[in-house]
Amino acid sequence: MTLLILIIAFSLLLLGLLGSIIPGLPGPPISYLAVLLIHFFTGTQFSSSFLWTWAIVVAIVFVLDYTLQAWGVNKFGGGRKSTIGTFVGLFLGLLFPPIGLLVGPFAGAFLGALSEVKGDNTRAFKVAIGSFIGFITGTVLKLGVSAALLSYSIFYISYRHELEKSEQEKLK
Repeated sequence: MTLLILIIAFSLLLLGLLGSIIPGLPGPPISYLAVLLIHFFTGTQFSSSFLWTWAIVVAIVFVLDYTLQAWGVNKFGGGRKSTIGTFVGLFLGLLFPPIGLLVGPFAGAFLGALSEVKGDNTRAFKVAIGSFIGFITGTVLKLGVSAALLSYSIFYISYRHELEKSEQEKLK
């Protein structure tokens, strides 16, 4: 049973990494769910401080991911239409991965900004750059959290396994 739980957990950890790149799939929360599965349903026990710290980090990154693009758009002079364009472009970009995931939010913000600034291509381009910066920043944060949870889980489980193995050899 433990092996099945570990297979499910590591599948979720990998899905969490993938979800850090694919919009709409919450990467870090999926990765954290995998850590909770390992903690509660296998012999591997993470510390309470580890679990609480990562719960807070995952929650913060989850919120930041949804606000960074809008912040980037607004910071570079865009408004409501630019923000909506960013999200529409993001979801349309899902149809053409991986390039669409990069170009979609940029193009959506650009087109939304064009409708706001009435043909000022330079300003619309700046807004699109802001959207792109927000998207990349959110993606890097999500990837970092999901990769850290995956790496730590692998290290902790393999370390625990080696520790148990050496203790069994001492008993012989």
